Amino acid sequence: MLSEVLALRAGGTAFVVEVGRPVPQVLHWGADPGPGRDDDLRLTSAPAVLNNSPDVPRVLSVWPTERDGWSGTPAQSGNAAGFGTTPRPELEAHSVDVPADGVGGRIEFRFVDRVCALRSAVVYELDRFGVLAVTMSVERDAALGAGLAPYTVDGLLALLPVPERAVELLDFTGKWCRERAPQRAPFGFGTHLRAARRGKPGHDSPYLLAAGTASFGFGHGEVWAAHLAWSGEQRYLAERLPEGAGVFSAVVGAGESLRSGEVILADGERYEAPPVLFVWSDAGTDGIADRLHRRLRARPRHPRPPRPLVLNTWEAVYFDHDLDRLTRLAERAAAVGVERIVLDDGWFHGRRDADAGLGDWFVDADVWPAGLDPFVKVVKAHGMQFGLWFEPEMVNLDSDLARGHPDWILGPRAGLGPSARRQYVLDIARPEAYDYLLARIDDLVRTHEIDYLKWDHNRDLLEAVSRATSGGERPSVRRQTLALYRLLDELRARHPGLEIETCSGGGGRVDLGILDRTDRVWASDCNDPVERVQIERWTRVLVPPELIGSHLGADRAHTTSRTTDLSFRLVASLTAHAGIEQDLTAADDAELATIAAWAALYRELRPLLHTGRVVNADLADDATALYGTVAQDGSRALFTWVRFRTSAAGQSGRVRFPGLDRTSRYRVTLREELGAASRHQGHDPDWVARAARGPVELSGAVLAGAGVPLPTLNPQQAMLIDIERIS
Repeated sequence: MLSEVLALRAGGTAFVVEVGRPVPQVLHWGADPGPGRDDDLRLTSAPAVLNNSPDVPRVLSVWPTERDGWSGTPAQSGNAAGFGTTPRPELEAHSVDVPADGVGGRIEFRFVDRVCALRSAVVYELDRFGVLAVTMSVERDAALGAGLAPYTVDGLLALLPVPERAVELLDFTGKWCRERAPQRAPFGFGTHLRAARRGKPGHDSPYLLAAGTASFGFGHGEVWAAHLAWSGEQRYLAERLPEGAGVFSAVVGAGESLRSGEVILADGERYEAPPVLFVWSDAGTDGIADRLHRRLRARPRHPRPPRPLVLNTWEAVYFDHDLDRLTRLAERAAAVGVERIVLDDGWFHGRRDADAGLGDWFVDADVWPAGLDPFVKVVKAHGMQFGLWFEPEMVNLDSDLARGHPDWILGPRAGLGPSARRQYVLDIARPEAYDYLLARIDDLVRTHEIDYLKWDHNRDLLEAVSRATSGGERPSVRRQTLALYRLLDELRARHPGLEIETCSGGGGRVDLGILDRTDRVWASDCNDPVERVQIERWTRVLVPPELIGSHLGADRAHTTSRTTDLSFRLVASLTAHAGIEQDLTAADDAELATIAAWAALYRELRPLLHTGRVVNADLADDATALYGTVAQDGSRALFTWVRFRTSAAGQSGRVRFPGLDRTSRYRVTLREELGAASRHQGHDPDWVARAARGPVELSGAVLAGAGVPLPTLNPQQAMLIDIERIS
């Protein structure tokens, strides 16, 4: 009797499994071979039996263990006081739910494990965009193993196979002000493991792990990628064994990184692993981004209204909170077209610098003798929204909160380790600390009719143990992360119109777990456009532009001391959720007029920028970049041509514009309202010179197929190219 084959299909992607026993096996994940080929996949699912190997063919099951002959990293690791170390799940039940139109669906497998005294489950959900979400769980059931000690979960990993042609790996690293720096490596034998042990994903977060065909790029090659939607500690894995993974070559996957003893299951207790999103594309990393962006934009609570132009006060005034100065700043902001002002750090009790005050979330009467109301009224009178900065998960020792509740600080009783940024972590999983934060933030939002919170988190969690647990100290990163989620969820429930931005020393906590509860990410503290363009370019692999804050900074960057032209800074901060950090009270009339023109251009283009498909040209010269946004119906596109530094090439040659229809005809306009980019050449290519005098018409066959020559810009220069379809 043939076993059952189940399949989920959507967007050219398929996930196919065979419901065999004791555990179903994965037959396929990737390009949809078509519904009539599932039996062929089953027929070809058994590999050779190798020399010096198990006497039955190896399989890659949906819960890989040593019982399957799998010698790689197992899906489950743990023990019951040293026993139950070899998981042996057996299929108990399964269900499948596929919509009537056959697009996407859900498969659930439920297992019983009498060796480990556990019941477990894995759920696969494929959305209509081709993104496969995998969730796993285990539950202790003492009836299955009487006498066994509670089960310590050391980790659950969601693993999926990739074929032999996946020969290269891409993931990310970084540091403060240089987040999401890509790194590539051959997909060799052994384990490529990236672990984040910072209490959050971190500035060096792996972010997204992709395996792909040789030299895959933005717009070409097959890619199999995984992302862990979780804001705590993480593990990403790519693994290739000499014997392969069943009929496959290797696996990729991810899961929460648990500290020893963090999850110990007594009878009836359950551990639910955070979801892992798996995405396949035959159109490079831009294809991965397109699927993820469409998934996010389909969420019921995804921001729909036009994303307001923001002014954040940090780099304008720092801790110098003075009502008259801030009023002048707000008036200048309104004049250039700002729609939301965010009052950053420095407004609360005792906060005159970074050494004190964190935790005391009361308006400082010495700085604000009449409270925040006078400034809020100024902001609202100019038709702008009001936002406020918080860092609720942190505390300074020099604060009333720390002095009154030293046991609320996350850390060992033996003594706290070194501070970071002169601050420590508040144990927000402790009910009293959680209730205090919720009450203070809720009261401030309600009292001042706050529209927006900038939610910061500026240090790693080291020795993250809670002193609130009975019987001693327990690792608490997971509890801390879940408490954060509860706090955000409760605030949004109490204030349905409230928007929240996630910031973590810039881009140290950017993941789809936090984005389920927030409306924007602060990709980096670096507003230097040379660095920022690269940071945002790779942030967009996961996050759509309308959720990425991108701000105009001062001519001399606060974080790098690099000096850049106003036009370059404006172009670089236009194509996401735009904002301003620069002190507008120090700008002259000419600068203000240019910034006002930029604000008007942003309002014109944001319907395109915040709904379109992100594309990037694959270029031989990495000193340059061409990236853009193409309307979903292909009617319009905006591209940015940028040069970061000099290079050996004197000119670009023909550059292709990705995402355009080769059968259409287009009108091409240079948008120079912000100033013309400086050139490193005698004359522009002829078509560019013509476009400088007025729009030119070109075919998609040339723009997207043959390509066009582009100007050789000087370093730290950029130009905007507006393209409209005319036929």
